[in-house]
Order: sequence, then C-alpha cells, then structure tokens
Amino acid sequence: MSILPKNERKQTVDVPKNFFIYGATMSGKSYLAEHFPSPLFLNTDGNALANPFPNIQLRNIKGEDGKLKRSVLTDIDEIMAELQAQNHNADFQYKTIVIDVIDDVCQLIEQAVCETHNVTALADIGYGKGYAIFNTVLSNFVLNLKSLGLNIVYVSRVDYVTEDNNQSNVKEVPSLKTKYYNLVNGNCDLVIHTQKIGKNYMKTVTDIRKKYYVDDIKDAKIARILKSIPGALFKREAKPEAKPETTTKTTNK
Repeated sequence: MSILPKNERKQTVDVPKNFFIYGATMSGKSYLAEHFPSPLFLNTDGNALANPFPNIQLRNIKGEDGKLKRSVLTDIDEIMAELQAQNHNADFQYKTIVIDVIDDVCQLIEQAVCETHNVTALADIGYGKGYAIFNTVLSNFVLNLKSLGLNIVYVSRVDYVTEDNNQSNVKEVPSLKTKYYNLVNGNCDLVIHTQKIGKNYMKTVTDIRKKYYVDDIKDAKIARILKSIPGALFKREAKPEAKPETTTKTTNK
C-alpha cells in the first residue's frame, strides 16, 4: 500500500494550539495560563509548592564538588519521552503544557551547555559550536512540544523600550532575547500581552498567525479564554441569501 496521500484537496479546520503570553509581574499571565484545560506546568521560578496544578521544577543541580550533577537537558529529555508516551490512564493525560517562564528555560539550557563543556560562556566553545548546541536543544524542545498536539503555552516576562527616543512613550515587549523569541514565536499561533492598569486586568493580541473562527473551537475552555481576548477570534460573515431567479416570458403577437 502506498504511503502517499490521495491527490485531492481536503477541507481544513485550523485552531490555535501554541500560545505565547507575556506581561509584567502580577499582570495575570500565569493566571491566564492556569485556565487552559488540564495543564502541566514546567516551572523555573522555584515556586512549585505555591502552584496547585501538576508541575515539574526545571533546574540545574550541582554536587558538593561544584560540578553539574543533574542537567536541565536531562529533565527535558525525560519529560518529552513521558509526554510522547502519555499513559492512557486519565490521571496522566494532560491537554496543556505551560512553560513558566521560557526566559529561564533558555538561561538554564545555556548554563547546562557551558557547565558540560567547562566554560563560562557559549562563545568560549570554539568555532560557534556552543551556540549551535544551544540552538539545537532549544529548537528540538519547541518542535517536540509542538508535535505533541497539545495546547502549548509559553510564559515570558517583559522588558521596557522607548519609542522614537521619547521617554514618555514606553512600550512593554517580551524579555526573551530576540533570536530566541523569533524561534519560539515562529511556532506559535497567538501572542497575548497581559497588563494590569489600575484594578483592571487587560489582555491584548499583539500577533496572530491567521484568522481563527469561533465556530471552529470545539474545546469549551479554550473558546472561553479566547472569547475574553479582543481580536483572538473572528466570526464568519453570513453568506448572502441567493435571490430567486426570475424568468421573463416572451410572447409572439
């Protein structure tokens, strides 16, 4: 039997599965992530005990001799292997993986690569090899998460930049380094900015891969989240009703 698909077009249904949420401290970004269905948190902030949801703490552990005892690279490999072979028992089935925060994951990967090669910076590994190793690890992490078919939520902090050299015009942007942000964001469907203004919590779509439609979202929790964010979902325009054809009879006199 041929593995090639039949040569014909098929109807597609596109729904967002990969999300990037960034915002200042206490702006509601983790709170928003918690509302995704059946989440598993990959934490980096050392506050795992304060998280009521299932979570795994990512970290690099050094032994008494100061050398790397357990690497975050090992954590990532083991987690991905487990997720790719999720137990059919409902207790082990997750629908969402939350990386909180992706900025720290990148730093942990960089630290692990440097510790493994006994250097203090990626640049100290000759011929660009350090950066190549880092990029490979991060790319594989993002692509493997995406291939799970689950909801993937990346959480990031913010930096502040001024626009047009105007100190009064300050803009919040993701704190993730641009080259890493491009890699992660390139595999995301929606970028959401969270803000707390006074007592109000605001959510804004700052980037979107394509138009996603309300009636395509079958998961009630995802639909509820996205409906609360202006610009995240669209409604299909109703097709105009076809006018009945009229015929004109001609008679010969």
